[in-house]
Amino acid sequence: MAFSYACVSLPISICTQPLLKRSQTTLFSSWRAYGPNYGIISAKKSLPFSLRIMSMASDLSSEAVVPRSVPVRVAHELLQAGHRYLDVRTVDEFNAGRPVGAINIPYMFKVGSGMSKNPNFLEEVSSVFGKDDEIIVGCQSGKRSLMAATELSSAGFTGVTDIAGGYSAWVQNGLPMEQ
Repeated sequence: MAFSYACVSLPISICTQPLLKRSQTTLFSSWRAYGPNYGIISAKKSLPFSLRIMSMASDLSSEAVVPRSVPVRVAHELLQAGHRYLDVRTVDEFNAGRPVGAINIPYMFKVGSGMSKNPNFLEEVSSVFGKDDEIIVGCQSGKRSLMAATELSSAGFTGVTDIAGGYSAWVQNGLPMEQ
């Protein structure tokens, strides 16, 4: 079995657990199409937050499957084709505006000035979605959704797609939303 390492764009290089060969193709083809930071956690704005994200990501099993990530316009097409939108932002973020038809199950909760992972995330998702449902997962900027989609894929959800750029990119592209 061939392995590759996924690295994060920080002032220093930090590499996560080895990715399975299946993930390698998806991840690196995305890099070629959208640039080196596509679908990867970036620390350009908030280094402490990104380090916490990396810590949580490294807690995932080394057997974690990195799901495919698509731009918001592709995600919108998938939504129109019958996929369901799982919004993993906080309740306050969700209530401020969301893609039409989105279902909110927070991946993380705001705790003081930080974030804490929802300990019941998998159970809550399992109560709404089946393991074979086609799910597109979005958050505000694409970081939480990638972690959530990876966790769902590792838990056996087979139709999971991450939305690169999140709700911010959704709004910037003028895609349908509701409040």
